[in-house]
Amino acid sequence: MTPLDRHPQVLPARIEATPLDPGLYLVSTPIGTARDITLRALDVLNAADVLVAEDTRTLRHLLSIHGIPLQGRRIIAIHDHNEEQQANTVLSLIEAGQSVAYCSEAGTPLVADPGFRLARHCISQGARVHAVPGPSAILAALAVAGLPSDRFLFAGFAPQTKAARRDWLEKLMATDATAIIFESPRRIKQTLEILCEIDPNRLTVVCRELTKKFEEVFRGPASEVMQQIPQAGLRGEVVLLIDRAGAAVVDEGDLESALRGLLDEMSLRDAAAVVAERYGIPKREAYQLGLSIERER
Repeated sequence: MTPLDRHPQVLPARIEATPLDPGLYLVSTPIGTARDITLRALDVLNAADVLVAEDTRTLRHLLSIHGIPLQGRRIIAIHDHNEEQQANTVLSLIEAGQSVAYCSEAGTPLVADPGFRLARHCISQGARVHAVPGPSAILAALAVAGLPSDRFLFAGFAPQTKAARRDWLEKLMATDATAIIFESPRRIKQTLEILCEIDPNRLTVVCRELTKKFEEVFRGPASEVMQQIPQAGLRGEVVLLIDRAGAAVVDEGDLESALRGLLDEMSLRDAAAVVAERYGIPKREAYQLGLSIERER
C-alpha cells in the first residue's frame, strides 16, 4: 500500500452553470450511493430554471449533499397520482423558454418510475426532451448477475396475486432472453417458490440493496437461491434476474415417430414443416429425416 492509498487525494469537481436550452431534461439519480451521480447531471440540476421531482424531499437532500443551491427555484412534485395534470404545467414552462429538470426518486426516470406520460406529452407538443443518463438498477443488476447480457427483457414488477404471478412467470421464462424483474422484498421468497415449481434448476440471481452498504447478491439454481432467502423475505430494494431457458433436447426417436405418422396423411414437405414447428428444429433437418424414412419404405 502506497502513501497515496492510505491518504486518498481529494479532487475538486467543477459543477457548471451553463445556460440550458428550453426543454425537459430527464435526469438519472443514484440508486443508493450519492456519489454515483454524473457531473453532467449535477450541471443540469445546477443550471435548470425549474426542478421537478417524484419526491421533492429526496431531491432536496441530493442537492444538499452535492452543494447545489436552489437559488430561489421551486421544486414541483410530479408522481403517479398527478403526472397527467402536471404535464401541462411543465409544457407551459418549456413553451415560455424555460429548462425543466425532472428526477424520479432514484435511478432513471420512466423506467418503472413516473416520467413516461410527462415525456410523451412534451414530445407530442413538439418540445425537446433530453436524456441525462446515469444510474439504473436494471443495468447494475445485469452487470453483477453473471447471466447473459446480449439479450435481456425488463418485465417491471411481478403481479401481486399468486395465480397471476405464476402465469406471468411461465410466459416470461419461455422468452429467449435474461429476464429482469423488480420484486417486493416481502414477496421474493414466494416468487422463488413459484419459480422452483416451474423450473427449480433455472439459474437465478437475487440482488438486494445494490450500491448500498448492505448490498447482497445471491446466485445459483432457483432451488438453491430460495433456500438462502429468509422465510420473512428480505429488506430493501430487490431485483430478480432469471436466465433464459436452455436449448431443448429433442429425442430423434420422437421426431422419427412423429414423421412416420404424418407421412401417412400428408406430403413430405408438409410433414416436415409440422414437425419442425412442433419440436423447434430447422425445417431442413426434419425434411432430411423424412427423406430417410421414405427411402426405407
